[in-house]
Amino acid sequence: MTVKDQKLAYKIYLYLGALFITSLVVSNLIFQKFFYWKPFGDLRLFDAPLFEISVGILPYPITFLITDLISEVYGRKKANQVVTAGIFASFFSMGIILVAELAPAIPSSPIDDQTFARVFALSPIAVLASMLAYLCAQYVDIAIYHFWKNLTRGRYLWLRNNFSTFSSQFIDTFLVVGLLCVFKVIPWNLFYGLVISGFLFKVFIAALDTPFLYFFVYIFKRRFKLKANEEIQLEF
Repeated sequence: MTVKDQKLAYKIYLYLGALFITSLVVSNLIFQKFFYWKPFGDLRLFDAPLFEISVGILPYPITFLITDLISEVYGRKKANQVVTAGIFASFFSMGIILVAELAPAIPSSPIDDQTFARVFALSPIAVLASMLAYLCAQYVDIAIYHFWKNLTRGRYLWLRNNFSTFSSQFIDTFLVVGLLCVFKVIPWNLFYGLVISGFLFKVFIAALDTPFLYFFVYIFKRRFKLKANEEIQLEF
């Protein structure tokens, strides 16, 4: 690979890492708003379920798509580096929120202390629960992805993408909802409903992102002339 290609590959890796970290941090900041998800729309043919889901789940599946893409193109080590950076960024954001809560609002502030606390007061606890779940889920996702990649010798991209994501998303959903219940952020009577609805939503999104993964991997392989199962080796 030429020096020019190395620089371009490194730049893309940085942008992918930035998207990953942004999606992760934002999901922890907006999690307290919930909405109804109707997977079957307004169909009246049968009693379609209506799920309650946190908006924090919306950017989260993006993180698994990005780690799968980085795993496929840059390898397991680079994917784990992004995950570790995401952990650091999330705890750093939690620290900023704690400091911001300590600063008293002035009388003319558009957002007073009570409003700010109502929106962000639970974020540190939520981030802690999310990070514990995230730490397990992301490393499991990467490990399973590369297990299937090695087993199939780089073939059947859809298989490793979906198997790794489905497994890791269930672990993430089960752990994060369970920990939020333990920390009394949400009541236990919502546990099963949130786990089922969250997992189904993530599976639905994961199934939709498979074509995008194929597309981006194709672009990478064509641009950098990668052979089957070949990865970009960044020189750092």
